Amino acid sequence: MSLNKSLVTNLISISFILLGYIFQNQYSNIFYSIGFFALSGSVTNWLAVQMLFEKVPFLYGSGVILDRFLDIKEGIKNLVLEELFSDDKINEFFENKQIDTEKIYEKIDFNRVFEGLLEAIETSKLGSMLSIIGGREALMPIKDPVINKLKEIIKDKLDGTFNNDDNSIAKDVKIGIEKALNSKLDELDPQGIKIIIENMIRKHLGWLIVWGGVFGGLFGLLFSIIQNVI
Repeated sequence: MSLNKSLVTNLISISFILLGYIFQNQYSNIFYSIGFFALSGSVTNWLAVQMLFEKVPFLYGSGVILDRFLDIKEGIKNLVLEELFSDDKINEFFENKQIDTEKIYEKIDFNRVFEGLLEAIETSKLGSMLSIIGGREALMPIKDPVINKLKEIIKDKLDGTFNNDDNSIAKDVKIGIEKALNSKLDELDPQGIKIIIENMIRKHLGWLIVWGGVFGGLFGLLFSIIQNVI
């Protein structure tokens, strides 16, 4: 898309130059000025766009995205962490999404948990000892105390994990995000960074070339008017 904009702008600029050359009259200088100024503006801006993404021989400072890709990677990471996943934003999210531990308790089948505990004991080395004292029926009197203790332990664990105020969740989430970002960004080389940025903005930078030609042409018209007046 940017190539088409550049091509059309340059062709229009060259057309004004040709019109000034073909029609030799009092307006020739105006056409010349508009064409040359517009062409210089569009070509200059096209070169500026190229210098962002590519190394241009003999032009110091070109290929800035390739040269500064480490800073760009760090900037991307900081943008995500500080703007999107700051401690305040993560804490605010969890404050608005408080976990109802009672609903979790309701979904836990503690009877099934106790049954699983009994099955584990029966299949372990303690199974023979259990059969001596009457099998699983001998452990049924401790069912309620065990279930109550399990509920107490799970409640304390959930409350301590989801409803605390020590920012530990925010820190854990941020550390996880930072690790994921670092892992992904480490896979990117200078060419990869260039492709990402180029895909995002290069088509829009085509308008830079167009407006360079437009303003160049306007300056050319102004230059021609002043020249004629003087």
